[in-house]
Amino acid sequence: MLTAAVRVLAAAALSLQSPASVPVRDQQQWVLDALNVGQAWTVTKGKGVTVAVIDGGVDPKLKELRGKVTTGPDMSLSSVERAARPGAHGTAMAALIAGTGAEEGLIGVAPDARILSVPLEVTEQPADGSIEPQPAPRPDGDSGLESPLARGLRYAANHGAKVVSMSIGGYGPLKSEREAVSYALSKGVVLVAAAGNDGQTRYAQTNGTSYWNFPAGYPGVIGVGAVDKQGRRAAFSSDNLSVLVAAPGVGVPVARLGGGYQPAEGTSPAAALVAGVAALIKARHPGMPPERVAQALSSSARGRPAAGYDDKTGFGVVDAGAALNAADRLATAKPGPDVSDDLHFGQGVDSPVPSRPGPEPWRLWLFGGAALVALVTFSGAVMALNQRRR
Repeated sequence: MLTAAVRVLAAAALSLQSPASVPVRDQQQWVLDALNVGQAWTVTKGKGVTVAVIDGGVDPKLKELRGKVTTGPDMSLSSVERAARPGAHGTAMAALIAGTGAEEGLIGVAPDARILSVPLEVTEQPADGSIEPQPAPRPDGDSGLESPLARGLRYAANHGAKVVSMSIGGYGPLKSEREAVSYALSKGVVLVAAAGNDGQTRYAQTNGTSYWNFPAGYPGVIGVGAVDKQGRRAAFSSDNLSVLVAAPGVGVPVARLGGGYQPAEGTSPAAALVAGVAALIKARHPGMPPERVAQALSSSARGRPAAGYDDKTGFGVVDAGAALNAADRLATAKPGPDVSDDLHFGQGVDSPVPSRPGPEPWRLWLFGGAALVALVTFSGAVMALNQRRR
């Protein structure tokens, strides 16, 4: 039986409220600076791009999202299409992506983008590691039923989404989700997901790596880890090879359902922020395939690990301005020359023809000479013995 509930990664916002005397735009400035969003905005703010938020429902009445949210059917139940109520988590993530900053409110990374809310029933998990999830394999989907996430991905791909943000996750891959991921990628949709908040679990501390969360673990999905204000990996952020890049995920101001703001932590806000940067790239280059968008994000990241990559922050922290520059270069790069069927390795000088197998000539002469000397010596000895007998 497929479960309708999906675990929200990261999202429990801290209960501590932000000081009312500090405008939210000032509170979030460090996040925008960390992502170098200001430089990117001189080129584009995401106009013409729809970002699907597969999460809890999004509040279309929030002042930062007013007039820019389209809501799809609730994907939690396959047989009944019912309207989903707005949720705190989905609303917060949508505002991080495309908040307009109306009335001096929170502004998203791609403020001119639109939001397609694809609601799922979600259960929140604190990001501070106080509740340690026990990994349990999910159904493999061989029953023929699609998971709610798989339905959501197909719906988003078929209804104009160019980017999909998924701050959700569960343990174990599903066949229906793998197929839905492939379907969305084939339609040019960029998929971004939170890597998870299992960095402080007993398993991670014992084994030096975290359980993989899905959809972040599916090939082609951009998995996002979380860093703090200093650009250091957040202790709760999952560390495994699903992490491609990282973004701020500690003390990130988010919009509250019904109004107001509060800080949040987790890989959820980090993934939403990267989805916003992906929207900027798609606005600049609408036809750029998902793998090139991922390449632009990863090749231009700041704070790259000493080895070039690690499983904690991936290739580093996303830089929106640099990512757009990288996307420009990728978009204008000339394709490599076509290779005919009989030239599998392209043009070039042929390697020398290998010599025929067998002993080398000088070894043969050496062996022959030694054998001749031995034969002469032996013959001489025989002749000397014969003379003595006579």
